[in-house]
Amino acid sequence: MTGAPRLVVNEDLCVGAGQCVLSHPELFDQDDTGQVVVFPGGPVGPEVAPVVADLCPSGALSLARD
Repeated sequence: MTGAPRLVVNEDLCVGAGQCVLSHPELFDQDDTGQVVVFPGGPVGPEVAPVVADLCPSGALSLARD
């Protein structure tokens, strides 16, 4: 894998805790059911991506590289 990391959501694991939204509202929202939504916009800075992925208590957020 190459390129900057981007956040990926596993919707089957998301429990709607909202830690990602509370910590980084510029990157995330929640839909009407509480599922996390990653805003489009491409890669996340390498200093932010691992921290954000670790916020998720259910492990629904992960990093991918194109």
